[in-house]
Amino acid sequence: MSDYSAPIGAPIWFDLMSSEPDKAAEFYGDIFGWEAEEPDAEFGGYRNFVKNGKRIAGCGPVMDPNGPSDVWSVYLHTADPAATVTAVEKAGGSMMVPPMDVGEMGTMMVATDPAGAVIGWWKPGTHPGFLEWGTHGTPYWFECQSKDYAKSVAFYTEVLGARIEEVGTGGDPDAVGPDHYGQVFLGESSYSGIMDAAKLFPAEVPSFWQVYVTVDDVAATVKHVEALGGGVMMAGEETPYGTLAAVTDPFGAVFCLGHPPAGWEG
Repeated sequence: MSDYSAPIGAPIWFDLMSSEPDKAAEFYGDIFGWEAEEPDAEFGGYRNFVKNGKRIAGCGPVMDPNGPSDVWSVYLHTADPAATVTAVEKAGGSMMVPPMDVGEMGTMMVATDPAGAVIGWWKPGTHPGFLEWGTHGTPYWFECQSKDYAKSVAFYTEVLGARIEEVGTGGDPDAVGPDHYGQVFLGESSYSGIMDAAKLFPAEVPSFWQVYVTVDDVAATVKHVEALGGGVMMAGEETPYGTLAAVTDPFGAVFCLGHPPAGWEG
């Protein structure tokens, strides 16, 4: 697909909290062809990245020197932030940032799910979120890497009204490990997934949401990342869901790359 309009509960925005926002803007501009808008002093130096004339992602400086830095965050579409807060808390999540208006652009909120993953929500005003998916430099997929798969499945099913379809396990509720995976369906389409990551990362790594960006050539992009001072966590790997890679920017932020398999129709 190319044109995209996020249904309620689907990813609508993603952004980077960077220790070096100016240098990060140069890096991602080189990698994905993103153009950076001027930082907005009214909103703490936050800037939008633009691709194909449309805002595609955001970047802001680290505001809390004692907090996390160089991390990508994912936001889901909400039409009613207050109702989402109620649903999050009822399902066992907790609020980190209660709903707050960002000028006329929209309303944001940030929560922690019961498995410990940080996840945001965005109610668009004048800022609609990203409007393109599946072309070079635009989203490919979004994924919750969960250290407690059962809690994550229950939470997102309840809060989003989603249907979780198991892949790779035959729907066996007792199946565990990296092949335990659920696609998050909203209506007839899936926009994100939940990975059982309990055995994939060290105990000290919490659950987190992961961003995949579409590229025309994964191998070439991995080399480009390395040439610009980024790191490679997983070089291009062929999977039934396309060629995937995991890399870092020069400051440590992790993001993934994706290219669809042959014959794929978005």
